[in-house]
Amino acid sequence: LHLALLDRETAAYRPPAHVTVHQLDTRNRLGPSIVQLRRLVRRLRPAATLSFLTRANVANAAAMLGSGRPWLISERVNTSAHLAQGRGAVAARAMVRLAYPRASHVIAVSEGVVEDLTRNFGVPRRRVSSIANPVDHERITALASERPEIAVTGDEVVAAGRLVPAKNFAMLLTAFAASGVPGRLVLMGEGPERAALEAQAQRLGIADRVLMPGFVANPFAVLSRARLFAMSSNAEGFPNGLVEAMACGLPVVATNCASGPSEILADAPREAIAGTHSVEAGALVPPCDADAFAAALREIYDSPGRAAMGRAALARSLDYGVERATSEYWRRVEA
Repeated sequence: LHLALLDRETAAYRPPAHVTVHQLDTRNRLGPSIVQLRRLVRRLRPAATLSFLTRANVANAAAMLGSGRPWLISERVNTSAHLAQGRGAVAARAMVRLAYPRASHVIAVSEGVVEDLTRNFGVPRRRVSSIANPVDHERITALASERPEIAVTGDEVVAAGRLVPAKNFAMLLTAFAASGVPGRLVLMGEGPERAALEAQAQRLGIADRVLMPGFVANPFAVLSRARLFAMSSNAEGFPNGLVEAMACGLPVVATNCASGPSEILADAPREAIAGTHSVEAGALVPPCDADAFAAALREIYDSPGRAAMGRAALARSLDYGVERATSEYWRRVEA
């Protein structure tokens, strides 16, 4: 197994020892990604390639062009939402439409992403499948037993993710302030929205009850001691943080965004759910609806059935084990 990393960035995780790592230096640009990856492919002559994320997927398509060997791509985001705006969005969508339908197989992280790729980007349905991201329950259990990096009292509402607009932590702050729940809100993660979120917390009068510790190396020690988990995203590919919080036995309040939360929490497509929807593990609420999110936070925070919700969350998370995802990936690669 060979792993090609496109950019020189600080490593958050160490690959297994049996994986040969090739560190490229494309500086977050598509052109150099194509050139350097194609050069590597010519040297290694891999039996098959599998790429992750949009730029890597397009580069993979260009690098394997004319090789006669299979190349697969994995789409980690809801592509339409991810490429909806910003500089270069139109060109990026065009490149996806050109590259993705030609892949040997496309692996999406949720059925919502499958639907988006087939409907909006011309990927033939027979060549795309959904494989959810795996959750390593043994590792989470071990890490959850460690001492947390920050003090946790058991009354916290916890959220996690990059501090970026797509996560909509601004709405979460508004909802938390309106909910009246007495505990703290802990936002684990770092990103460009930090200053704006800190200023908003000050305006809302909740700055003393909002903790933003930045990147937390072991979030599970915090999650396992909290009261509930909040996911306020406008869009997801597959919300890893949601399932990992559920694996810690936390009830959840999550937006019914594209894609993934409805599949995880209600085993139903997003379009089948209207308004706030109670589930065994907590609640699904409409995206960008601070009032609905506040009401759901308040209800679950004080619910006498909160412990049962946490048990249901843990039980559901077991459907996303490592063994299942591994076998599904190998089945697609070897097809």
